[in-house]
Amino acid sequence: MKYVFIAARTLEQGRQEILGKHSDEYASVVGTLQMNEVDLAEAGLTEGDRVRVRTEWGESVFVCAAGDLPPGIVFAPYGPPTSRMMGGETDGTGMPDSKQWEVELEPVSD
Repeated sequence: MKYVFIAARTLEQGRQEILGKHSDEYASVVGTLQMNEVDLAEAGLTEGDRVRVRTEWGESVFVCAAGDLPPGIVFAPYGPPTSRMMGGETDGTGMPDSKQWEVELEPVSD
């Protein structure tokens, strides 16, 4: 199933960034993908499962968490995982698009 991916800054991401972008705490925050609870169940996923998220430009692996999101929307804070999924086109703004990416999810088995 396809979803719409949104990336943005969060307060928790900012707090953990103070510890350093190489800290386990920061990696945990930016490596979490939030999904609507119904979408999570329909995708056969549960909180804590690992999932590969693919865009047309790249992919990253996240840990799933239920979030207060509309159906069809998935969210993760900006960080290295979201950067690996961004395209390079900036349309003259200097910042690539980071909202409304169409993504596909694939469970990752350990």
